[in-house]
Amino acid sequence: MNREAVAYTLIAAGANVLGAAAVTSRSRWSVPSLEKMIALSAGFMVSVALLDLIPEAIQQHGASAGLLILLGFLLVHLTQHTLTPHFHFGEELHAVTNAVSVSALVGLLLHTFVDGVAIVSSFAVGTSLGVLVFVAILLHKLPEGLAISSLFLAAGSSRKKALAAGASLGLATIVGGLLTDSIGTLSHYGLAVAAGVTLYVGASNLVPEFQAKRDWKLQGSFFGGCALYFMARNLIGTML
Repeated sequence: MNREAVAYTLIAAGANVLGAAAVTSRSRWSVPSLEKMIALSAGFMVSVALLDLIPEAIQQHGASAGLLILLGFLLVHLTQHTLTPHFHFGEELHAVTNAVSVSALVGLLLHTFVDGVAIVSSFAVGTSLGVLVFVAILLHKLPEGLAISSLFLAAGSSRKKALAAGASLGLATIVGGLLTDSIGTLSHYGLAVAAGVTLYVGASNLVPEFQAKRDWKLQGSFFGGCALYFMARNLIGTML
């Protein structure tokens, strides 16, 4: 496997653990700051999905790419919002049941597994795409770790279990990356499925977290995420 892809996958996985540790260590995140991070992430993810991942998937698979992208999109909705009765990004402040926290973890494990697939399959196309996808994934990894660990705490679990939940997301990311290189199906179709997952997370998971709030700084962060994508794309293209 590309060592560079492995390194970026490990960094992304570490962000899940960092987010969980931020909750379990009793430190609190500024809610406005977290919301702006989520909005920025949404803009970046939607941009990289529409302008890089989907066009690359179409180039690889032609008309059949649409079905694969839809599959990734539907898989996230099934696991996070159909089978899971309650889930949102950011710190959970309301009491929930143990079943809710476990079901949310199962949904996120699939999502983070595909994160690893996305990073490695993107690096297989080229370093520029790999770095862009890595940044898109990294931006939502911290809120993801915050979300799952705070859900476990809200359900009455110990801080140790809450931290382990966040760590399991990071582990799923690593496993997804490692298996992509050894399983032909993942390496062949992984990028197209990841395109659907990335689009869903950006547009359907993250955007609803802030779209109804009348805060120009918050809404500006979303457009700032789109602008950051173009800046990163040009910078990476110049450097690589």
